[in-house]
Amino acid sequence: MDVAAYMAELGQQARAAAREVARSTTAVRNQALLATADALDKARQELVLANQKDLASGRASGLDDAMLDRLELTGARIDTMIEGLRQVAALPDPVGVITDMTYRPSGIQVGKMRVPLGVIGIIYESRPNVTVEAASLCLKSGNATILRGGSEAIHSNQAIAACLASGLASVGLPESAVQVVTTTDRAAVGELITMPQYVDVIVPRGGKGLIERISRDARVPVIKHLDGICHVYIDSHADPEKALRVAVNSKTHRYGTCNTMETLLVDQEIADDMLPLLAAEFTAKGVELRGCERTRTVLNDIVQATEDDWHAEYLAPVLAVRVVDGLDGAIDHINHYSSQHTDSIITENYTRARRFLTEVDSSSVMVNASTRFADGFEYGLGAEIGISTDKIHARGPVGLEGLTSQKYVVFGDGHVRA
Repeated sequence: MDVAAYMAELGQQARAAAREVARSTTAVRNQALLATADALDKARQELVLANQKDLASGRASGLDDAMLDRLELTGARIDTMIEGLRQVAALPDPVGVITDMTYRPSGIQVGKMRVPLGVIGIIYESRPNVTVEAASLCLKSGNATILRGGSEAIHSNQAIAACLASGLASVGLPESAVQVVTTTDRAAVGELITMPQYVDVIVPRGGKGLIERISRDARVPVIKHLDGICHVYIDSHADPEKALRVAVNSKTHRYGTCNTMETLLVDQEIADDMLPLLAAEFTAKGVELRGCERTRTVLNDIVQATEDDWHAEYLAPVLAVRVVDGLDGAIDHINHYSSQHTDSIITENYTRARRFLTEVDSSSVMVNASTRFADGFEYGLGAEIGISTDKIHARGPVGLEGLTSQKYVVFGDGHVRA
């Protein structure tokens, strides 16, 4: 296959389809999503058979158990994909919404209208359900999309693509509005991220290496996040019961997510009292603690933390613990080591909470709440394409609104500029 020619063809088709999707009605796009849900429901056997091919190939190539688990399409996961499509169809459509209308002294009215981004390229690994999630959000927000899943899920993704094509065709939208790349050649990624004439934005979902490569090589704007190095700081004015509950949930609710706490900071004023309580909770749940020197004066049986630990996204039952010199020490540590994803303070002091919210430079900053809440569904977005740690356009969980932009609209009645 001539990969460059193939990707250029996908890009041309996506650009043409984007215009049709953008002018379609909300009702039509919703019907396409619901028709896709029905198609998935009818194609359960085909989906499982395709997925079994991927699982067999994965085992033969030595994929580990965690990767195989992410790859597997169970009946429950197919149910979740179907329910996800129906939920996205029920969400409010941001496209076409006009806000901030004001009269200017000249007599014209000026406002802003939500519009689709155009063509969104999405690059992801292993989980075939991402194909449905990404396609549904892009379609609902009036965009066309080119999806490049991992080679390990090629058969599963193609089976899902057939259902998406069926849903689009049933309402008269072009099947090229959602295209799943059929080649496993890695050169396809290089082409996709360097086609600004066809692709308006790239969203990478995967490991740090993938995202760093795309950020480095792309000639198309990228909505991305790298690590999820999330912190919880327990202030000297914290309620101990709240602090324990939030810290434990932030770490142990799930280990492998980007909004899981990886570093716990404790004010030196309460370290002697809080650290033993925290250690007992984490030890009971099988979490390995790695502490700074001051932490180990209280918990002398834990591992010595190194500089690398403050930079680590473990995605595992391992937690770095540091005693800090109050709020200033906590903010300094977070702004130095944080990946600007999600950071939380536990305190009953309003002034300190406000300082933390103002001075911590992350996409989500919380007071007395678990970092695990940093999620599109929990934020009321309905669903998300990912969590952005960028500062331009979209920041934090990226839902439907994050897949749109705004343009100025002006209303006059024959007005001319004097």
